[in-house]
Amino acid sequence: MPKTPFSAFAIAMALLTATAAHAQVTVQDAWVRASVPNQKATGAFMRLNAAKSTRLVSVSSPAAPLAEIHEMKMEGDVMKMREVPAIDLPAGKAVDLKPGGYHVMLMDLTKPVKEGDTVPLTLVFEGQDGKRESLEVKAQARAVSASQTPAAHGDHKH
Repeated sequence: MPKTPFSAFAIAMALLTATAAHAQVTVQDAWVRASVPNQKATGAFMRLNAAKSTRLVSVSSPAAPLAEIHEMKMEGDVMKMREVPAIDLPAGKAVDLKPGGYHVMLMDLTKPVKEGDTVPLTLVFEGQDGKRESLEVKAQARAVSASQTPAAHGDHKH
């Protein structure tokens, strides 16, 4: 059956809609803190922007068998870090995962993360309808000086 201009247009619109549905969250400036010898954990950071309200509900990486979403915040005069089940991403509002705030912890590293390495991350988002989508991200490892390093991430109890 020959394709008419209308059927070609319909196919193009279907593909565009599928692409738009898949690209509900954009990731900018994804990076991972380079580790030092014998360090078993490091943090991953990025800026997330969702077209529709959604939540970051999990993260995984081949660089670490254990990846968790964490939050650092002041409680009284003590900085505390804890795992959180998800991070809400309001529609159209950028949410930064950064040192000293929300971030991803990569624990039990399979090998040291060296400056310049590319660390793959799989981010899982859950929409308000309960549907989950995965997004593959490549995060660049950066060396960070001691003066820029927030509280240590090394000893987590699980």
